[in-house]
Amino acid sequence: MNEKHLRLAERRGALLVRVGQQRADFARHAASLESVLAYGDAALRGVDWLKRHPLAVGAAVAASFVARPKRALRWFRRSFFLWRGWQAIKARLG
Repeated sequence: MNEKHLRLAERRGALLVRVGQQRADFARHAASLESVLAYGDAALRGVDWLKRHPLAVGAAVAASFVARPKRALRWFRRSFFLWRGWQAIKARLG
């Protein structure tokens, strides 16, 4: 092996060691975020469930309108404005 290839092999070895250290540091720092990300994953699973079971959502909304119509209308208004705001944000970002 000539001297240039030897230097490149040494540099590659040093870089691989550095990459390994960076991966270990990243894993250590990411461990603290694991519980927070678990909550986000649980929320996304809940949203997926709601998307797959629209009849259950409709039944719950209908039951709330029958049980307490004023409260249901108030929550409907809030939800509608939140949804519209989200749509506006998505439109600006997209």
